[in-house]
Amino acid sequence: MRDLVSCFSENSINISNPSCSSYSSNTCITPNTLSPSIQTSISSIYKLVLSTLKQILITVTWCKNHSNQGLTIAFNNQDPSILPPFRLNTNSRFFRKKKGSKLIDFEDSKITVLWDLSNAKYETAPEPVEGYYVVVVIDSEIGLILGDSETITKRMKENVSMAKITLLSRREHCAGCSGNTMYSTKAQFCDGGSFHEVMIKCSVEKEGSFNSKSSSSSSSSSSPVLCVNIDKKNVIRVKRLQWNFRGNQTIFVDGLLVDLLWDVHDWFFNSVSGGAVFMFRTRSGLDSRLWLEEKNSQKDKDKIEFSFFIYACKSS
Repeated sequence: MRDLVSCFSENSINISNPSCSSYSSNTCITPNTLSPSIQTSISSIYKLVLSTLKQILITVTWCKNHSNQGLTIAFNNQDPSILPPFRLNTNSRFFRKKKGSKLIDFEDSKITVLWDLSNAKYETAPEPVEGYYVVVVIDSEIGLILGDSETITKRMKENVSMAKITLLSRREHCAGCSGNTMYSTKAQFCDGGSFHEVMIKCSVEKEGSFNSKSSSSSSSSSSPVLCVNIDKKNVIRVKRLQWNFRGNQTIFVDGLLVDLLWDVHDWFFNSVSGGAVFMFRTRSGLDSRLWLEEKNSQKDKDKIEFSFFIYACKSS
């Protein structure tokens, strides 16, 4: 009997092998009228296991809009009225302290947040790409390190231990026009894995149809088409999204099974707050279930899977 991975490989798309070109002929044509979507926020959820075996969830959110740009750090999804999250507004008109530290009392622990954003460099995303660091220390144990932190952590590591850190999920929010739009980002689907370029395109394309009065004459109609590319390889191409607004596809990334699911229903049918959701979820090769079905099954508590979400909303 064949293993599950070999069975899935017959109907899935391999991204990690650059020589694989099973979908190379199914490339998605990009119209010149596509408008890039603007990234508005990025949220990452980390699971920390301290040396005392205490577990803490940390949610780090970078955001950017017309009035401000900043960072928010929350712990264990606590009620903001009980434990307000740590907030920084890095907009130059309001934010004056781009380097410093803050002590936070969290349950029976002492948390220290150290940051330096004075030389942070940004591209188009709200998250800086270099020239910064953010360090979270819990009870004299390094819990989280973000950015260029070699200088400060080299001094701290001499007497401070490191917690076990696992990235559970990443959520990216973007805004785009209601017609032709595209969104590009990079994603890492496992610890130590390579970063992959993810591009989502939604455009209106013309498709030919025969006229009922004459088999020789033809007419064309416009239909929305969804394309998702990973490392410039087309993994899905969905036509007529008004009817195919939800679906899923299994792909291989870095040797992992990844379920790609999309839901663009509200993008087309909710004119007020319409949006689209794209979900990537890793699962082990021994698990034959789609991750949406796992809610009805008993999961291994020690098995950690990664989720990557992209939320797109219509810009005004």
